[in-house]
Amino acid sequence: MRFLRQSLTGLFLMSMTLGLLAYAGYTVFSAVQERLTKEPRVAERRERVFAVNVITATPQQITPELTVFGEVQSRRSLEIRAKAGGTLVELADAFEEGGQVRAGQVLARVDPADSQSALDRAASDVSDAQAETRDAQRGLDLARDELGAADAQAELQDRAFKRQQDLEARGVGTAAAVEVAELAAAQARATVLARRQALATAEARVDQAATGLSRAIISQKEAQRRLDDTTILAGFTGSLSDVTVVEGGLISANEKMATLIDPAALEVAFRVSTPQFARLLDPKGVLLSAPVRVTLEAFGVNLQATGIVTRASAAVGEGQTGRLVFARLDAAQGLKPGDFVTVRIDEPPLENIVRLPAAALGADGSVLALSGEDRIEAIPVTLLRRQGDDILVRSAALAGREVITQRSPLLGAGIKVRPLRHTEGVAETPAPEMLELSADRRARLIAYVEGNTDMPDALKTRLLAKLEQDRVPARMVQRLETRMGG
Repeated sequence: MRFLRQSLTGLFLMSMTLGLLAYAGYTVFSAVQERLTKEPRVAERRERVFAVNVITATPQQITPELTVFGEVQSRRSLEIRAKAGGTLVELADAFEEGGQVRAGQVLARVDPADSQSALDRAASDVSDAQAETRDAQRGLDLARDELGAADAQAELQDRAFKRQQDLEARGVGTAAAVEVAELAAAQARATVLARRQALATAEARVDQAATGLSRAIISQKEAQRRLDDTTILAGFTGSLSDVTVVEGGLISANEKMATLIDPAALEVAFRVSTPQFARLLDPKGVLLSAPVRVTLEAFGVNLQATGIVTRASAAVGEGQTGRLVFARLDAAQGLKPGDFVTVRIDEPPLENIVRLPAAALGADGSVLALSGEDRIEAIPVTLLRRQGDDILVRSAALAGREVITQRSPLLGAGIKVRPLRHTEGVAETPAPEMLELSADRRARLIAYVEGNTDMPDALKTRLLAKLEQDRVPARMVQRLETRMGG
C-alpha cells in the first residue's frame, strides 16, 4: 500500500509539472503571437520651439567706415646740417632734444675767424680792382685827349703841305720846301696812328679792369656767403629732434646736427589693400578727400584728431602690397610723429543697406528671417562690408523682415521659433568698469603722472582730471600701475 501511495503521488506531481510546463509554453507562444500581430504604437511628440533674438531689417543709407592702422609723421621736416666745418662756438639755449625754436632764430654758430679773414682779403681785392678801374679810366681819357691833339696837328701839317704846293705852283715856293712840308704831314699822320693804338690799349685796360673788379666782387660775395654759412638759422618754427652736437665740439661740413620738425603740420600714413583703395576712388579714378578720424589709445585716454585724405603713394614699394595713403591732420593735439594710431576713414555712402550683427550671416551667404507663422526662412543676401561686430548687407527680400541675430546649428529653414524682440535690436555696449581708489593709491598715481616727462601736457591734464574723480576707470588704473611696475 505504501508503495502504491507513493507511486500515485509521484505520478500526480509529474502530471502537474507537465501541465504547468505546457501552460507556460502556451502563454509564451500566445504573447509572442500577439506582439507580432499587434500594430506598433507611436508616441505623440510635440514640436520643439527655439527662442531666438530677432531684429527688424530696415534698409537705410549708411556710410561705411574703413578701419586701419597708421603712423603719424610730419609733413615738414628739415635736417639741420653744418655748411662749414669748424668748432661750434655758440649754441642756442633751445638747441636740445625737444627744444622749441622760431623761424629765423640763430641755432648755432661755427668759429668764423677763417671765413672773416677770407672776407677781409676779398674786400681788399675789391678795393684794388676799383682803384685799377679808376686808373684805367683816367688813362683812357688821356689817350682820347692825345688822339685829339694828334688829329689837330695832322690837320695843321696837311694845310701847310697844301700851301707849299700852292706856292710852288705859282713859282714862289721851292721843291725842297714842299718835300719838307710833305714829310711833316706824313709824320703827323703816323703820330695819329700811334695815338689810336694807345687809345685802343687804354680801352682794353678799362675792360680788363672792369673784369677784374667783377671777379673781385664775386670773390667777396663768395667769402661773405661762406661767412654766413657759419651761422645756422631755423628754417621754420618747430621742435628739434635727434640732436647730436654740443657747444665746443668740432664738426665737419655737411654733418647732421639735428632734425627740425613742424608739430603743427602732421599727417598720418596708412596702408590699405587694393580693394579698399578702390572704394576710396571716385568714378573718374581720382582719390576722394574722405574725412578721417585718428585715435591714439594711451593710459585709458584716447587722443583723437580729424583730417582728410590728401594723396596716395605713386608706386608700390618693393616687397609691399596694397596702397600707401596719406591724410592731413587738423589740430592734432597730443600726437607726435612716430605714434602708431587707429585710422577710421568714411567711405562713400551706400543706399538700401541693412546693418546686422555679424553672427546673423551664415557660411552660405544667407540670413534667417521669420515667416508669418514664426518659422524660419533662409534669405540670400549680398555682403558689402564688415564693420567690427556688424555687417552691411543688401537684399530686396529683406526689407521689413525680422532677422535672427545669432545663427546656431539647431536652426534651419522651416523650424518654428519663439522670437525675442528688442527695441534697440543690438545690445548696448556695457559701461566701463569703475573703481573707488584709496587715498594712498590715488596719491601714488597722481605723483607718477605729474613726474612722467614722456607724457604730453594735454594727456597729463586729462589723466589728472580723471584721477581726481570719485570713481576712476579700472582700465586706466591698470595701465598706469603696469607702467609704474606695481
